[in-house]
Amino acid sequence: MKVIVLGATGFIGFPVAQALARAGHIVYGLTRSEANANKLAAEEIIPIVAEPTSTSWHHLIAKLDVVIECIGGFPDLATASNAILTAVTHSATDLRPPGAPKLSYIYTSGTWVQGDSRTDIVSDTTPISNPVQLTSWRIPLEQAVVTSTTLNGIVIRPSLLYGRGGSLLAPLFKSAQEGKVAWYGAPGGRFALVHADDLADLYVRAAEKAPIIGGKIFDASNDFTESVDDLLRRLADLTGVKTSPEFIKPTNLFEEALGATLLLRPYLARALLGWTPRKPGLVDGLETYYANSPAVAGAAG
Repeated sequence: MKVIVLGATGFIGFPVAQALARAGHIVYGLTRSEANANKLAAEEIIPIVAEPTSTSWHHLIAKLDVVIECIGGFPDLATASNAILTAVTHSATDLRPPGAPKLSYIYTSGTWVQGDSRTDIVSDTTPISNPVQLTSWRIPLEQAVVTSTTLNGIVIRPSLLYGRGGSLLAPLFKSAQEGKVAWYGAPGGRFALVHADDLADLYVRAAEKAPIIGGKIFDASNDFTESVDDLLRRLADLTGVKTSPEFIKPTNLFEEALGATLLLRPYLARALLGWTPRKPGLVDGLETYYANSPAVAGAAG
């Protein structure tokens, strides 16, 4: 296959691009930074330096099999993601030859759209009723992707990512290094989690089977959730923090999202793609994941 990964140097996109290249596919990696081009080339990923919202890379659409959108770092991510979908749809119509298969488009959403639930177990196909406010805009975009008549649209919703040094848990690791274990929310919650390598494996499987899974939305998460309280206690023990872990009251929408917890039991990726996460859970592998965190590794080196 010929695949382009938008956001190819991000903490989702880079492992995905690497995994696709290892699987033998021709992978284009789009990055906004000239400095990252060599990083991609070293992994046998063809670097494209451009804004994902521009059309400067769209000439590739004529011969691509899959576009994977996993961008980040935009001040208005909702506008950027919607603009990319619209532009790719138009270019697929204009540039692909008559009779060509539909261009597959894999959009990266997130399980925050499932909301914050400590009582009800949810899965890939549970109707969404109370999303985390920060990412509620993703819901209509998900539907636009999977109902597209031009593209073969697929949505992957990663849960809270860990491993490979990239994670929204970086502030937690940094606070522990500074002598305090504190996190947003309240006691008693459970995290839905996925390792970056396992997530990348799911993207490869989805890309390879895209022609037969169009219109599907996959929750990308381990089969089990993990206690936030256990995580904080284990981190305190690991780092030698003597004070009890603390919970911080969120003061903005991002902190509210970080404090959201979810009882998630995904099944579609296992049933349709044979996907099975293999990496140790966050608590079990915490010593390794903590040591590999940029805040910790950078301070040590």
